[in-house]
Amino acid sequence: MKHPDGWQPGSRSALFDRLADDDKPWDLIIVGGGITGAGVLREAARRGWRALLVEQRDFAWGTSSRSARMIHGGLRYLTQGDFRLTREAVAERERLLREAPGLVEELPFLYPVRKGQFPGRRVFGSLLWFYDRFAGRSRHRFHSPEETPWLLPGIDETGLQGAVGYVDAVTDDARLVMRLLDEARRDGGNAVNYLRAEALQQTGNTVDGIELSDEIDSRRLSVKARCVVNATGAWADRLRQSVGAAPRLRPLKGSHLVVPAWRLPVYQALACPHPRDGRFVYLYPWAGRTVVGTTDLDYDGDLDEEAGISHDEMVYLLEAVDAQFPGVGIDEHDIVSTWSGIRPIVAKAGDDPARIAPSKASRDHVVFEENGLVTVTGGKLTTFRLMANDVLRRAARVLGTDYSADSDAPVFAPAPSHLPGLRFDHDLPRRLGGYFGSAAPRLLAEAEPDERKPVPGTDTLWAELGWSARREAVVHLDDLLLRRSRLGLLLADGGADFADRIEALCRRDLGWDALRWREEWQRYSAIHSSHYSLPKPDRPDGETS
Repeated sequence: MKHPDGWQPGSRSALFDRLADDDKPWDLIIVGGGITGAGVLREAARRGWRALLVEQRDFAWGTSSRSARMIHGGLRYLTQGDFRLTREAVAERERLLREAPGLVEELPFLYPVRKGQFPGRRVFGSLLWFYDRFAGRSRHRFHSPEETPWLLPGIDETGLQGAVGYVDAVTDDARLVMRLLDEARRDGGNAVNYLRAEALQQTGNTVDGIELSDEIDSRRLSVKARCVVNATGAWADRLRQSVGAAPRLRPLKGSHLVVPAWRLPVYQALACPHPRDGRFVYLYPWAGRTVVGTTDLDYDGDLDEEAGISHDEMVYLLEAVDAQFPGVGIDEHDIVSTWSGIRPIVAKAGDDPARIAPSKASRDHVVFEENGLVTVTGGKLTTFRLMANDVLRRAARVLGTDYSADSDAPVFAPAPSHLPGLRFDHDLPRRLGGYFGSAAPRLLAEAEPDERKPVPGTDTLWAELGWSARREAVVHLDDLLLRRSRLGLLLADGGADFADRIEALCRRDLGWDALRWREEWQRYSAIHSSHYSLPKPDRPDGETS
């Protein structure tokens, strides 16, 4: 059954009731509402499979709202000799640029070349030759020592021999997940957030269903499935262990800083080796701010708690900024927000993590089938479609059916290229089309005139918050401010200056009373303070960059 634009008010509860009343087995139940699970649901629904996705927290709550936001081929995978992964990722980057303009956009990069620094111009240029060959177009060039300071005002010119320029892409990872889920719903897919997979059901040794628990009101139900997909990322070993499988994951933590663009104005992304260990760190423009990231550390914290940046990580990233822009004087007082995510890296059998640096661990994905449970983990944001095809190919064997990758079929339906009768800057219609697809005109049609204005200091319209609150399964305030929109990352103190207007919007569109609003604001403020702000003095710094 096709679905209308967006989630409808009350649809989450209504879908739960349908699940409780429906005893017909699903073809596919997908556990995990990040980019991987959303990609699997989208591909399964497009093929007419009866598919359900469940997520124990919010959609994109984990790694898929806390990545570096980059859609790229991964130049460093070439240095590790992984030509296949790079070639596949570059091809997927080009596909996403064609299919999702406004959501995935080109981003120029610069790599400053300095005397005695590795890699130098020749080596880096040879890597880019392969990069461009995989993309089918030449996108790199060399900038002279005289040009480079014009492109990167304030750059340290010590030993500077020029810069190599190339092109990759950037996105909003959480909005990418939401767009995929919406495309899946249009083709009959179903997705429910805050619905926890408590346990797998098995007949004999074969998984054939899941016990589910509603995190909102504690209702429980059992659902049957011909195949269960474990797409829980860094949490994947938990379900695998329930069928007796040995752990395979090596969680890695990556953290980022957000600073005002006027304090660190970079109009192209800057790729640079860190002065301490030579790891590449990136400074890049995103949503009107400048982002600095990322770290790459083994993580042994509680996966059920949101990760947060440590003091050592903050210092490490600030050192990278100071090495490239020594006269700018960026320090912790300039930081607007931070974010940290946990990458699900798959350890090869026999690997000793102590002997393999986190930055050298493979980012390739793997698919396991164990007693009817199909697990997918690892991988990259960029290659979600390839991962989904690998999952469905393996799931088809469990279902006893054939599977064709259907590689030419688009992932995204075309978004409107023009929003008639409305006056915007030229970038806004493109972004709205990318973020909301064919629903963009309806989003604007439902908005009051003052809601078509941006939240001050951002390019996010108030109308976007209202639409998300009404139609995108928002349960808590952090869903709205940290994932459906990014106001919690872009505004000082998580947007506290606009609390009154946000309250009015939530009371109107979510039906919250004054007590519910106070509870949600307190909850959101605690989350933001603990996990998206400056590191707390008592946060362990045992990990080193």
